[in-house]
Amino acid sequence: MDEALIRSLTPSVLTVLVRRGADFAAAEDAVQDALVEAVRAWPDDPPRDPKGWLVTVAWRRFLDATRADTARRRREDRVEEEPAPGPAPGVDDTLQLYFLCAHPSLTPSSAVALTLRAVGGLTTRQIARAYLVPEATMAQRISRAKRTVSGVRFDRPGDVATVLRVLYLVFNEGYSGDVDLAAEAIRLTRQLAAAVDHPEVAGLLALMLLHHARRAARTAPDGSLVPLAEQDRGRWDTASIAEGVRILQAALARDRLGEFQAQAAIAALHADAPTAGETDWVQIVEWYDELARLTDNPVVRLNRAVAVGEADGPRAGLAALAALDDTLPRYTAVAAYLHERDGDLETAARLYAEAAHKAPDLAERDHLTRQAARLNSRHR
Repeated sequence: MDEALIRSLTPSVLTVLVRRGADFAAAEDAVQDALVEAVRAWPDDPPRDPKGWLVTVAWRRFLDATRADTARRRREDRVEEEPAPGPAPGVDDTLQLYFLCAHPSLTPSSAVALTLRAVGGLTTRQIARAYLVPEATMAQRISRAKRTVSGVRFDRPGDVATVLRVLYLVFNEGYSGDVDLAAEAIRLTRQLAAAVDHPEVAGLLALMLLHHARRAARTAPDGSLVPLAEQDRGRWDTASIAEGVRILQAALARDRLGEFQAQAAIAALHADAPTAGETDWVQIVEWYDELARLTDNPVVRLNRAVAVGEADGPRAGLAALAALDDTLPRYTAVAAYLHERDGDLETAARLYAEAAHKAPDLAERDHLTRQAARLNSRHR
């Protein structure tokens, strides 16, 4: 079985059924039944037209389910005759599935799960393992999401910005179990970029590639975090960096700047520096200014304070930080770093220890605790 082929065909087969009149939940169930049948039948008798085979089998499963359910008999009035066997239409309506899965009535977690199931072709078990939740919990989440979007018609353009938010959430989940969600997000964003001509889609793809290129260097052999400035840049994926920069340059040339393009530009400047000391922090501050203008996001301004501290000195960074809300996530960690850069090791050690207690995950907590211990040993 070619799992990559199956996953690439799943969204288009699902969309064919929806376009023919099946509601989303029933169509998705029928497609899953067809995939199970494919796993059984294809190894011994591979079809010449895999998509056409899946469409035919899924449509039959949908008709069987519709006829068997007396509560849905009125739907049979809308069901056309079974299409004749043959090649399936070449139209790819996958983009419509993106918009459906990013429907504003869904919570972010439900939108992500539905996108991974319907567009990504992942099983409920794979998604549950990636999120470290029981399979039954994930099944309920997906079922609720399917019920929410059932009956939603593709009668107006979807919101690309919402779709990009969902894909960005998928990317930021990282990876666990047998599904690498960061790689899956890149695959799905490539698919979206092929379907829609939008500079922000390109910007998000570039951002993902540039961040993902540094993944191998982000952790030490013992699993501890390695800060950007200390990473072995020889372990960065230069092919992904080159591709990300090329995609970003083409997007920026269209002069329709958006936040993902601005974030990608910052990532590209980090990737372009041969060493941490050669990073163009002045230009990074300028891009953070653009990003703050586009989003008015306080976390962006927090990251900008770090960049100002590198470009203009730690006291300038602390001044920029003082203008922000000290309850922001990672505010204390940034303050610790800037105080250390300014030579106030006692204050920095205290702030690192305080930041460790507020850390969102174990790896970051351990990293900040080690920073505090390092400075305390030097201070003594």
